Amino acid sequence: MTGSKGADVNHQETERQGWRDMIDHITIAVSELEKSKSFYESALEPLGYRLAFGKEGVFWAFDVGGSLFEIQRTDDKPPFTRLHVAFRVHSRAEVEAFYRAALDAGARDNGAPGPRPDYGENYYACFVLDPDGYNIEAMINAPAQG
Repeated sequence: MTGSKGADVNHQETERQGWRDMIDHITIAVSELEKSKSFYESALEPLGYRLAFGKEGVFWAFDVGGSLFEIQRTDDKPPFTRLHVAFRVHSRAEVEAFYRAALDAGARDNGAPGPRPDYGENYYACFVLDPDGYNIEAMINAPAQG
């Protein structure tokens, strides 16, 4: 796989080297904070994310291992209509659990769990649209286990 600067990227190797945790936090703007809070609480639970802290009516932060995914209320329509966030997981079962939980929480299907050979030989992912229409992905790039 090739990165944005044309350098070869080996996702399994970077994960072994501990580079997986390079992002401290990401914040996205949402139009309905409480609706999005409920959605992400349910959708991210199979991935180990938990509601960590926040301020009623302003923002909420979900934590896994010190990395935060935050949602923040906006008075305007969210500024990005083509936002894509991918959560790296540890197994294909986690991809499938995320997909089921997200749909149960009200997401719209944007690609059922399955191989994505265009992204890599071992790339397995699913895609859902959150309450604001953001494309949320759960993915793993490793050979199938078992």
